[in-house]
Amino acid sequence: MGFGLFYAPLCFAAAYSPAWLVAGTWQLTIVAGSLLVPLFYEAVHSAEGLVRVRKRIPFKGMGMSLIILFGIGLMEWSQSTHTSLRYLLLGAIPIVIAAFAYPLGNRKMMELCGDRLNAYQRTLGMTIASLPLWVILSLYQTVSHGLPSLMQSFQALIVAIFSGVIATVLFFSATDMARGNVHQLASVEATQSGEVVFTLLGELLVLSGTKISMVGMTGIGLVVLGMILHSMKTL
Repeated sequence: MGFGLFYAPLCFAAAYSPAWLVAGTWQLTIVAGSLLVPLFYEAVHSAEGLVRVRKRIPFKGMGMSLIILFGIGLMEWSQSTHTSLRYLLLGAIPIVIAAFAYPLGNRKMMELCGDRLNAYQRTLGMTIASLPLWVILSLYQTVSHGLPSLMQSFQALIVAIFSGVIATVLFFSATDMARGNVHQLASVEATQSGEVVFTLLGELLVLSGTKISMVGMTGIGLVVLGMILHSMKTL
């Protein structure tokens, strides 16, 4: 759930949307993480002793999320003028699935494992748990299109090191520090918005012909603004 339904839909969406749009729409995960809170329990003291109750959605912090959602809407709208509705949905729907799957898998692992696993062990556990899905997808790819080229394998290795290892371990370490505080956890997840800026800059520098409208730039600005406000909320 946390890695399989996270990486696979994102890779699928990348075939139909530019990198900056995928990164921008992915910020929906900030809102998704807060909406998933009622699926988890916390221990509270009551007249009957220690009982488990469902957590509540942190609506106070959700106001900042609306700014991010509005920014995502602007980015999608700016892109809709350059592509058909079919391709827009093929790029957006998988990202929505990934945006909910990633925080769900991460938070569920924290709930089940508690303090028994650190960020490195949790990353390893979620990787092992997602291997059956990767085996199935690899077999399908091999049968339908053959083995990947040497360049594709090298690019996959680079992504695995920077995103799958370095970024994930750092992110999991931060969520461990915010464990038990839904507001701080939402702020940690909000820091992912920074990838929009770096993705856009990288695409403009590396890929020739990349264009983005003023509406799209405004959307990116709102996403980053929402991230900053999220972070300031817990200071």
